[in-house]
Amino acid sequence: MPLFYNTPKHYLFTLLIFPFLCLTSPSRAQNNMDNPGDYITAITRARGEMDTKYMQYLSATAHSRRARKVEKLRQEVLDNITESKYKTTDLPLYKGDNSLRKGSIDYIQLCYIVFSEDYKKIVNMEELAEQSVDEMQAYLLLQEKVGDKLNQASADLEKITQDFAAKYHVTLNQEKNALGEKMETAGKLNTYVNSIYIIFFKCNWEDGQMVLGMNNKKVNDVEQSRSALLQYANEGLKMLDTLKPFEGDPSLANACKQVLLFYKQTAEKDVPKLTDFYLKQDEFARLKKSFDDKPAGSRTQEDVNSFNKAVKEVNASVNSFNQTNTQVNNNRSQALNSWQETEKKFVDEHMPHYK
Repeated sequence: MPLFYNTPKHYLFTLLIFPFLCLTSPSRAQNNMDNPGDYITAITRARGEMDTKYMQYLSATAHSRRARKVEKLRQEVLDNITESKYKTTDLPLYKGDNSLRKGSIDYIQLCYIVFSEDYKKIVNMEELAEQSVDEMQAYLLLQEKVGDKLNQASADLEKITQDFAAKYHVTLNQEKNALGEKMETAGKLNTYVNSIYIIFFKCNWEDGQMVLGMNNKKVNDVEQSRSALLQYANEGLKMLDTLKPFEGDPSLANACKQVLLFYKQTAEKDVPKLTDFYLKQDEFARLKKSFDDKPAGSRTQEDVNSFNKAVKEVNASVNSFNQTNTQVNNNRSQALNSWQETEKKFVDEHMPHYK
């Protein structure tokens, strides 16, 4: 009876923080480009669709669980970035000062590169990421670097804006709007979910390799994966014990803990029973060959008794193997289904929906 193994889907997303600046100006309230406050507003509004469309992409990626499924939306983000660049380029310099305009254009250009190149790499790595622990870690690292790049660019633009405001005596009120709040929450959620997901994935991967070795009756491969699985499970359980709940919600960490407890039980107790069956099969095969090779007339009663005893033992081990195998498969299905359901519910509850 082959062992069952299910590869769960995963979702990953990165954060882009745009500066959300409310401002007041000591000078005129009317809207014109001679007013430095109005000029900052015009520069910011030229990027107005970028942040909204990106948040849509971020939300859609998380809730669809696959960046590849929302490729059309990524193209829309690129279109909005291009439009924002045109709008910003069309704005004049402020009294010969190009610092704020150039800073915004540089920021927009970097966003375009990220969405056209870096995010494309992320999409292309999705399937590859599930093929090994190293590939998954590289995938998560790429997302982290992309997020860092965007956040640094955002911080640079915010400093340029603050310097411009200080130069022309404009007071900036650093209050994030509703969209900014959602993007900040999305970033924190991303970090939290990824930290748990990689714990799960390491065990899930080794379990899959162990199942593969079991189905191919390669006991050495099974033992190697079993040892790694037990190590990852123990390490993961310790890490989960130190992880604080996300906004008071420990459900995802608890679900991961239950999966790891299943893996730990499987590696410590269940798999040795299954591999013992294959060892007994090999031993019986050698005994049977020796028994069959001996002419019937040369077989002693002791030979017959030993062979019959071995037959009973191997038949009993078949029943034990099937029972253990069925139990492991059922427990695996239950643990993974619970993990996937909790994972989806957790993201749906905490990831801001944005349309």
